[in-house]
Amino acid sequence: MSTSLRNIPIAMPVLGEAEVEAAARVIRSGWVTQGPEVAAFEQEFADKVGAPHACAVSNCTTALHLALLTVGVGPGDEVITVSHSFVATVNAIRHCGAIPVFVDIEPNVYNIDPLLIANAIGPRTRAILCVHQLGMPCDMASIMEVAKSRRIPVIEDAACATGSSIIWQGRPSSVGAPIGDIACFSFHPRKVITTGDGGMLTTASAEYDQKFRLWRQHGMSVSDRERHSSHSVIFESYVSVGFNYRMTDIQAAIGREQLRRLDDIVAKRRHIADLYRLYLKDFSDLQLPFEPSWARSNWQSFCVLLPRKLDQRFAMQHMLDQGISTRRGVMNAHREPAYAGPGSARIGSQLSRSEYAQDHAIMLPLSSQMEEEDVALVAEALKGAMASVRTVELA
Repeated sequence: MSTSLRNIPIAMPVLGEAEVEAAARVIRSGWVTQGPEVAAFEQEFADKVGAPHACAVSNCTTALHLALLTVGVGPGDEVITVSHSFVATVNAIRHCGAIPVFVDIEPNVYNIDPLLIANAIGPRTRAILCVHQLGMPCDMASIMEVAKSRRIPVIEDAACATGSSIIWQGRPSSVGAPIGDIACFSFHPRKVITTGDGGMLTTASAEYDQKFRLWRQHGMSVSDRERHSSHSVIFESYVSVGFNYRMTDIQAAIGREQLRRLDDIVAKRRHIADLYRLYLKDFSDLQLPFEPSWARSNWQSFCVLLPRKLDQRFAMQHMLDQGISTRRGVMNAHREPAYAGPGSARIGSQLSRSEYAQDHAIMLPLSSQMEEEDVALVAEALKGAMASVRTVELA
């Protein structure tokens, strides 16, 4: 029987009347697909993260696909990345006909280990796809040093990292500025801000931005907005094979309101992360997430590494019985049937740290709506799971 005062979900989107009214405004306008709201959202997002260009798409998976195609990834090429990420990261590589090359994560964070990249580079390496996992920025300085020395494009999977930042060349820089060639974001409901679903690409390259816009709309030479606003008849042409990767104006209108909330949401999430550290600080056998001095996470997730003797499923079930939702550590694509066959991936280093994190880490609830009382309940439930293991050992 649950002893919690209330159920605590793993995450909750922050949505209110402002988003309701924004969606209603678009519906009343009669223009609900990609249009003026998308254009406004793109400009506001670009301004927020400090990017010269931002292009909205249907989700982050399609953003990653376009990013990889834009830097020239094609059949037979290889892309260095992590197995330790949601499967969409590597699926986007396979959608290009390319092969993911998996390297391990750093020992104290859940991001790609830059020291392993150079040895994984081969004659077919076409790009490096790094993942700002759980909102924690990657070590971009080290990644870019390797990439520039080998002249390899860098794509940032920033699905979880809207609102995160790093110190870059001595100054604060938002993830998405971008530091690499292209950054890709997600607006899924589990993320810090949401449009229901949706994605965004940012880049400093006008040429890349033009390709995104062409390919997201079937390869059409003229956008719907240009045709509908023209006083002359326009016949479009289809200059390349493209996709239907558009965001709707309903989504974009919601996204604009979400963007206005971003700073407040991140501040609250960082406060909750500090509370978790306070309530869990006395448990030396529980490894708390590490934030480097040069990074500022949005704390999209708060992931803890359990003591070796504490079974992950047992801990999660113990907490669920008390009304507290958790999630297991980040999946590893190389362990999934889709990537078990010959030629579906190449292992670029041992992946022991990635596998250990999947098997021994859990993500604790984190939403900006949480109160200190909620954090205390989660911490007590986790402590109870650890105490149960010690009791069994002493019996």
